[in-house]
Amino acid sequence: MDRDRILLTPGPLTTTLRTKLAMLHDWGSWDADFIAVTASLRRRLLAIVHGQDSHVLVPLQGSGTFSVEAAVATLVPPSEQGGHVLVLDNGAYCKRAGKLTQMMGRRCSVLGFAEDQPVSAEALDAKLHADPSVSHVILIHCETGAGVENPLAEVAAVCERHGKGLIVDAMSSFAALPIDARSVRFDALVAASGKCLEGVPGMGFVFIRKAVLERCAGNSQSLAMDLHDQHTYMEKTGQWRFTPPTHVVVALAEAISQFEELGGQPARLARYTDNCAVLVAGLSALGLRPYLKPQHQAPIIVTFHAPEHPAYDFKRFYDAARARGFLLYPGKLTQVETFRVGCIGAIGRNEMQQAVNAVAEALQDMGIPTGPPAL
Repeated sequence: MDRDRILLTPGPLTTTLRTKLAMLHDWGSWDADFIAVTASLRRRLLAIVHGQDSHVLVPLQGSGTFSVEAAVATLVPPSEQGGHVLVLDNGAYCKRAGKLTQMMGRRCSVLGFAEDQPVSAEALDAKLHADPSVSHVILIHCETGAGVENPLAEVAAVCERHGKGLIVDAMSSFAALPIDARSVRFDALVAASGKCLEGVPGMGFVFIRKAVLERCAGNSQSLAMDLHDQHTYMEKTGQWRFTPPTHVVVALAEAISQFEELGGQPARLARYTDNCAVLVAGLSALGLRPYLKPQHQAPIIVTFHAPEHPAYDFKRFYDAARARGFLLYPGKLTQVETFRVGCIGAIGRNEMQQAVNAVAEALQDMGIPTGPPAL
């Protein structure tokens, strides 16, 4: 094989050669050149959500989940000081947010929804009327367990009306789905380097609303994951408190340059939407059914029902697609057997059509017939 395998996952993603080449140099973490890269990166990330006037940008080492945990610990005060998190739950990553909230000793309630439906702003409104003790709401913008896009603007409006803080996990949506801090109020929004910006994994970042920042001092029980302390130190010195992922940072800076050159968020959304359309049309023609209704499907990752055939086995299916250069993702649902295919990364419709062909050949290898289902 003369190329890297295409990663059809919600991250890590396929990256461009330019992004890979950016990691070929060593950087001193306290050196003026690296400090300048960090400062520029923070400004450019804020510009993507038009948050320069309303928010600060705090980067953090580690995967995106590190930053979600850090955001909850930093923004939500302990229970005895009135902290009470409500998680809007329609999938696996919502449940993870609830689990990490509880493990940090914060009071946590869950408002559950079906995995194939978006969360409801109306149900949230009723819940906040019924329980005014809630201080913060957690929303997963794109729940990649099934691929559902949740209604960020509507949920934000309800939280603002009730005076509640909103923490948004925008891990799989940031830089692809539109997010505008000028019109959508959130206290924190979390994303990461290895998602729709098409960098490499290893760094998360949190947009924190300036109006709540000072109230966050002393909330976190963690030294390494205290975002208020991280921000204060960066403002004073320009440096990270602890050893930064230097190669990840410079790769992300290069990835953002390409993002800007190619038209920013609208262009990225258009490419991913086209990828999704090619994928759904191609696999549907093979007889594979998407799990979600089209109106609920974000163009990030698509869940498909597994073939109802005795020869189907996900590991064999995965290995056959892998041998043809494509890495798929297992299903994340508990009630039905599924697999998932990502639409994001430095790929376009040609790669998506090749992925469809690889799936067709993988099913053929397993002796599973393809084609539209008989009426």
